[in-house]
Amino acid sequence: MKGTKTVLLPKLTKILEEMGENIKLARLRRKLTTEQIAERAGISRSTLWQVEKGLPSVSLGTYAQVLFVLGLEKDLQLIAKDDVLGRKLQDAELLTGKQNARK
Repeated sequence: MKGTKTVLLPKLTKILEEMGENIKLARLRRKLTTEQIAERAGISRSTLWQVEKGLPSVSLGTYAQVLFVLGLEKDLQLIAKDDVLGRKLQDAELLTGKQNARK
């Protein structure tokens, strides 16, 4: 909804801030200016500033576009890749299902 502010838990806020800082450091290591990244990503410099601050109001698509420009789009494929808890829950359900089938 437009005009609605996203409120995150402090831990999530910290994670987004770290991600934004990592994106900024990646830009600086490549010696690219905010103007260059913003232009290549098709966003404004102020939006890039928001990305580099890790603000939650920025769309995931914008983060993805900036990562693409930096050559880091494959990092997105790592999100939720190693779902240890999910696999344990799935395995527990399979075990429970097997036990019920025996009865």
